[in-house]
Amino acid sequence: MMQTQRVTVSAHKAAVVRNPFDGSLVGEVVEAAPAEVSAAVLRARGAAHDFRHSTPAERRAMLNALAAEIASDAENLARIISSEMGKTIREARNEVRRAQNTLKLSGDAATFLDGEVLNCAIVEGGARRQAMVTYEPVGVIGAITPFNYPLNLLCHKLGPAIAAGNAVVAKPSPKAPLAAARLRELALKAGWPDHLFQIVQGGAEAALALVSAQIDLLSFTGGPAAGLALKNASGLVRCLMELGGNDPLFVLPDADLDKAVATAIGHRFEIAGQSCAAVKKLYLHRDIEKTFTEKLLAAVDAVEFGDPSRDDTDMGTVIDLAAAQTVAKRVEATLASGARLLHGGTHDGTLFAPTVISDVAPHAPVIADETFGPIIAIRSFTDAGEAIAEVNAGAYGLQAGVFTNDHALIKRFSRDLIVGGVMINEGPDFRAEHVPFGGVKRSGLGREGVRIALREMSEPKVVID
Repeated sequence: MMQTQRVTVSAHKAAVVRNPFDGSLVGEVVEAAPAEVSAAVLRARGAAHDFRHSTPAERRAMLNALAAEIASDAENLARIISSEMGKTIREARNEVRRAQNTLKLSGDAATFLDGEVLNCAIVEGGARRQAMVTYEPVGVIGAITPFNYPLNLLCHKLGPAIAAGNAVVAKPSPKAPLAAARLRELALKAGWPDHLFQIVQGGAEAALALVSAQIDLLSFTGGPAAGLALKNASGLVRCLMELGGNDPLFVLPDADLDKAVATAIGHRFEIAGQSCAAVKKLYLHRDIEKTFTEKLLAAVDAVEFGDPSRDDTDMGTVIDLAAAQTVAKRVEATLASGARLLHGGTHDGTLFAPTVISDVAPHAPVIADETFGPIIAIRSFTDAGEAIAEVNAGAYGLQAGVFTNDHALIKRFSRDLIVGGVMINEGPDFRAEHVPFGGVKRSGLGREGVRIALREMSEPKVVID
């Protein structure tokens, strides 16, 4: 059994962490006061100064050592994640596996942070000199992470930051702070310098203190309102922000319907629909809408939801009661506007039933903004161009999925959708740890993904000789 966790990081007030499924005490953290956040950043600056001249081989060894510690502690970490935020134990184990991959890929990428040499004499009369372009650490990374992937999303910031030679001060979500605290313990166990990777706990006050301190880059994952507030508070600090999505999945008449059904369920009901790139809007071509919906409802009916700690549970809880109530209100308002409830629609505390709604209007509350809950909202279409235009008119642009084998349609969706990524015969929630991930418009600034984040967290330097 996982033991109740207590993490002491300061002399400020304590915050209790409870299991969203049964309300049991999981642990508690001690929140950092603004002065303590600033002190952590100052310590990180000293660590960054010492670490900036480390070699790629040394950084890779450190990241591989931490990945090995995670592997040794994998089941404990999975139990912490499942208990503090309500995802199923199977989902939590998969997150722990992915976190190891993220760190190991970051270590590999550290050895390929290559620059280039440019000839200055490329125009008539140009100087016969060479410009050597290299990449140096930015310094201290402030990392703010959400509750839904409390380990792997932190590793997506930590891994590239260390690979590039930086120090990190991270503030996890107060709704799921324990996995991050455990990660730092494992980093120290792996032999990392004491102040190179630090955790500060707390809510909005701690986040504002972090972005107002002497950090050199802010990497934030969360909502657009919080992102804008932090960006404004950070001044001229460079910001990398992944701010969510309202992602579509399109299913065309020639698609493999069974695979598309499994993908729609897997990409919407994973962690009870609380993923930034989950299938928020399901666009079904009218030619297959009836058949697809019948298959979908049969599959949804087989989803086992309940106690996240059980190995046979397919879907756990939303993060807290307030989140469940918000989803319920949106579902109710959407049904009142004329949509039809095909499955679910109810919740018992934080446990929200897998829900399917059809005849959803384009501006219905459940899809007007990003909804973090297990809601499949069906839109019908016949004209691909109109469906694409409807998505492009929205405020978000993270990822999209398209099920078709029609090459012309693949080209059209890939070219015309204004999003950060288009997944063919896959759902929008598909991600590989080393591939660029992020969006446009309200979905954020910059990109994550190990290889590109390594450059984002570095400063180019030019030496002309």
